[in-house]
Amino acid sequence: MSQHPPSTALELPRRVLVWGFLAVSLWYLTWRAGTLNPEAPVFSALVYGAEIFGVTTTLLHLFMCWRLSVRSAPPPREGLGVDVFVPSYNEPVELVRKTLLAAQAMDYPHTTWLLDDGRRSEMKALAEELGCRYLARADNAHAKAGNLNHALTHSTGELVVVFDADHAPRRDFLVKTLGYFEDPAVGFVQTPQDFYNLDSYQHRRRGAGGTVWTEQSLFFRVIQRGKDYWNAAFFCGSCAVVRRSALDEIGGFATGTVTEDLHTSIRIHAQGYKSVYHAEPMAFGLAPESIEPFIGQRVRWGQGAMHVWRKEGILFHRGLSWAQRINYLASVLTYFDGWQKAVFYIAPVIVLLTGTLPLITGTSEFLWHFVPYYLLTFWVFEEMGRGYGRSLFIEQYNMARFAAFAWATLAWVWPNLKFRVTRKGVAARGAMHFIVPQWTVMALNFAAIPVALSLWWLGASSLPFDGMVANSIWALVNGALALAVISFTATTQSHTRAGYRFKLPLAAEFHTAGGAVMRGTVDDLSDTGLRFYADLVPGLAVGDRLHARIELPDGPLQLQAEVRGLFPGSEDEGVARAIGCRFSTRGDDRLRLEAFLFGSDLQWAVNGYSDRVHTPLSRLFRKAVPGPMPHPLTGLRWNAAWLRRAGSDAAANEPALLSAGEGERLLSYRALPEGQDMEIQVFRRTRAAKRRVRLQAAELPGLTGPGLHLYDLHPVLVGPDPSPALSHASGLRGPRVEAKSEPATVV
Repeated sequence: MSQHPPSTALELPRRVLVWGFLAVSLWYLTWRAGTLNPEAPVFSALVYGAEIFGVTTTLLHLFMCWRLSVRSAPPPREGLGVDVFVPSYNEPVELVRKTLLAAQAMDYPHTTWLLDDGRRSEMKALAEELGCRYLARADNAHAKAGNLNHALTHSTGELVVVFDADHAPRRDFLVKTLGYFEDPAVGFVQTPQDFYNLDSYQHRRRGAGGTVWTEQSLFFRVIQRGKDYWNAAFFCGSCAVVRRSALDEIGGFATGTVTEDLHTSIRIHAQGYKSVYHAEPMAFGLAPESIEPFIGQRVRWGQGAMHVWRKEGILFHRGLSWAQRINYLASVLTYFDGWQKAVFYIAPVIVLLTGTLPLITGTSEFLWHFVPYYLLTFWVFEEMGRGYGRSLFIEQYNMARFAAFAWATLAWVWPNLKFRVTRKGVAARGAMHFIVPQWTVMALNFAAIPVALSLWWLGASSLPFDGMVANSIWALVNGALALAVISFTATTQSHTRAGYRFKLPLAAEFHTAGGAVMRGTVDDLSDTGLRFYADLVPGLAVGDRLHARIELPDGPLQLQAEVRGLFPGSEDEGVARAIGCRFSTRGDDRLRLEAFLFGSDLQWAVNGYSDRVHTPLSRLFRKAVPGPMPHPLTGLRWNAAWLRRAGSDAAANEPALLSAGEGERLLSYRALPEGQDMEIQVFRRTRAAKRRVRLQAAELPGLTGPGLHLYDLHPVLVGPDPSPALSHASGLRGPRVEAKSEPATVV
């Protein structure tokens, strides 16, 4: 019987492409070995070695990702003892609060522990307020691993769940993961680490559509599934469940390195336990908001990988299968990519300024060999990434982190290099010095071009004209990549909001102090602020106090809000198309709002977001090579609507959201009656007439997290209805203004 989990193999067109790439790579590298410049042996060897390293890591990537596991969660049996650990050191209280609330709300019986290595009185008070267990220790020995091991000695659950202090789990996290442990050989179950702040440094959005890609998409959507096929998916330190007996056999979470996750994985695998990667997003955390925590996190991961390599050997670690060793080696070698990129970033500068070439050949012969190899390298990467690779973005992140990766590998020689814990939930300040390497690359490459042209014009350069052109193009590409990183870093550094705003449309009703009522749509919501679109009362001003009622899935949420900003909608004085508000919540209302926002992928479902795009082969061979499936909600804009059964009173109103434009669809967070005559009133920046419709449920694919219900509308022709039940209560109207075309925005 096969020891591999169910899987899907690389499709035939992609296999043909890969075999073609392997043949071309062998042809290219063999040819390149005969082109080294004997007058510059060190320079030539460095460039050729960087190319060999690239092909080697590509071969490892092909091995890992040829087949991807396909898991289906078995149901858990009753009565399992489950301890949920949330280790904390210096994170903001409000951030930890969200994680604890989501952890406590998970559906299977469990005990939630706050493990406070900061020994802060406010954390102890938080645990007492929420009713979870609190544990602190006298010192910080062995950092996070020591904190977790200390908790093991105070708890008894047969299964241990670990969430970082910023990762809020979905309600069904335990239901979807515990069933795997019916197999006594399973040592741990890992799930993806997804993130809710889609404006972070590692996220990229494309236009106003539904594509939201993250730098870790390829790892969690493809690479971990490939590792899972080989029983080599590794524990990532969060969003995972570990068998206590497996930890007992290896002496607890591994210590002695700064990445206890990778280290613990190797030891559990070496004991003969199996790992499971459940690829469904089950928890959502806070991604690094700016370059400072992003680089700090990558340095820590890289240094930890070097520590593990020194301590465990990897390739010669007893108890690991050869497939596991290859998978772990591939993960560790990733960080040496920083040195390879550094060679490629500086090589054209050396050529242009000194006239020294790393290879000696004719232009046509070089292009004949290099162009197909280079193009196939990128094409194969895209296809092996199954639409999650995004080569252009990956190259920008390679530029952003190359110096961090190179620095991290020094820990293989000097293991005591310091690292800094990634700061979460704190705005970075003055972090532009983290892109000094990129400024250097840009300056050197851009400056080398005019200098080389001047030397050639003056006859002071031995560089042939075609060599100067080729290396100038190379330098331009390097400089453009560096400029893209610098520009993106400056943009993310300019973010000023303290909390992330979710693009979630909600029907809402606002009351002014004078008694006017405005019904409309909240489309930009956090736990402390919002943006509200409606037929607004003229004369609203910053500082005005409003009473708000926001329709959540479990009922209306009452808020006291203050206007903090106006979004102009016309040249008429005092008229705005939207307002920005700040508010505060307490008690049960606060719990309800945080439960709605955090610990789910609701914003992905409502807006039809995806981090996958088509590859060339998925466009050419749509039946043979799968690509991203279209989502019915992608790009739709929403207006608040209220419905009631025809002939009933206003007390029976049901809030919902109606899409703008042609092909109207109704979206609700609660199930609505089908096949009945319903009266609907839509509220936007102009009053809409009431009409009578019937609802028919529509398919909403890929739905996870809190319930969403999608309906098609069918008009019902009736005579005029004089009932004022759904009329605009204020009777005030502003001019119609069209909103921008973006998800979760009203018009």
